[in-house]
Amino acid sequence: MKLKGIAIGEGQPKVIIPTTDSSEKAVLAFVDKIADRSDFHMLELRLDPLDNVDDTDAMAALTRQVFSRLGDKLLLLTFRTKAEGGKKAISDKKYAALYHALLKDGQFDLLDIEMYRDSALTDPLIGLAHQQGKYVILSSHELHATPAAQEIIARLSEQQRRGADVLKLAAMPKGPEDVLTLLNATLDMHQHYAQRPLLTMSMGETGVLSRMSGELSGSALTFAMFGDASASGQVDVQDLGKVLEVVHKGMGA
Repeated sequence: MKLKGIAIGEGQPKVIIPTTDSSEKAVLAFVDKIADRSDFHMLELRLDPLDNVDDTDAMAALTRQVFSRLGDKLLLLTFRTKAEGGKKAISDKKYAALYHALLKDGQFDLLDIEMYRDSALTDPLIGLAHQQGKYVILSSHELHATPAAQEIIARLSEQQRRGADVLKLAAMPKGPEDVLTLLNATLDMHQHYAQRPLLTMSMGETGVLSRMSGELSGSALTFAMFGDASASGQVDVQDLGKVLEVVHKGMGA
């Protein structure tokens, strides 16, 4: 998948930096601070921490402002619900209405949709996004455990069947064996089933390896932090870049 000249699924995993601020002013200041950096490819605008996220007109306007500042970087929009690790609880109806408004009046490249929201409300969003030339990440987050490998593959396969452009799953490990389960399931999916780029991670400090080894396991994207992390286990963007380069050189040897 190539967007703005960025090849997702080739070479090193492409790096996503999330916003974590609660005010529009702080978000825009953060974007201005990092927009010219060469060590990331995509900004995730996290909507759920924002104090005025209920103002859909303001959110759409913010996406346009952020998009205009990013140049050749990609913009991903995400409202992470509290049920899946985000800052705010929201009904499925309001969740879908917000995304409809952003698709109508916002400006961005990719939209993260949680696969376990009401599919009768969210599946039409996938089609609408595609009609507008935008891309969809379907996502699943297990906050307290790591599913079995077969379940990980089943969820990613369902996302693919539903039309996702990027297949995402994050899971919390209880020990190193869970990290290996996720990495092995990702590799199996990548080698045998996936027709779309994958984005998988094992969360927390125990899972940090999964954020660095995507070129080996088949995960095409990874999150890094600049300042505050949006999830536990994220690595500083400069440190991550060094490790990704080391892995890349090793893979080419």
